[in-house]
Amino acid sequence: MPTPSMEDHIEQIYLLIENKGYARVSDIAEALSVLPSSVTKMVQKLDKDGYLVYEKYRGLTLTSKGEKLGKRLVKRHELLEQFLRLIGVDEERIYEDVEGIEHHLSWNAIDRIADLVQLLEENQPFLKKLEEMKEQ
Repeated sequence: MPTPSMEDHIEQIYLLIENKGYARVSDIAEALSVLPSSVTKMVQKLDKDGYLVYEKYRGLTLTSKGEKLGKRLVKRHELLEQFLRLIGVDEERIYEDVEGIEHHLSWNAIDRIADLVQLLEENQPFLKKLEEMKEQ
């Protein structure tokens, strides 16, 4: 089971590869606001655990295991952002709040939040009521 730090690295690597076509240690370090040496150590651990393939000075690629987890982590992050937006959390707080809670929820809780998001989106009058309550 990956640690929260491992998840952050896998998620960021997945996003970089999706957006740029590649992920370099320096890009990962900048995105996560950590030292490149810390990223190198984590990348070596993720390589050992089968989430990616890392070749020094050549870059890295996600394995199918790493890609599957990366996609799931990105979806979890997006779902939590969507949920917080739906319940009226201030936009400038959403990213920080998601970062604070995403690693502390079980996948079962994430699935239930997904069900709730779907229900809220299907019930627009309820969403309007939530918005009105926020404005009061």
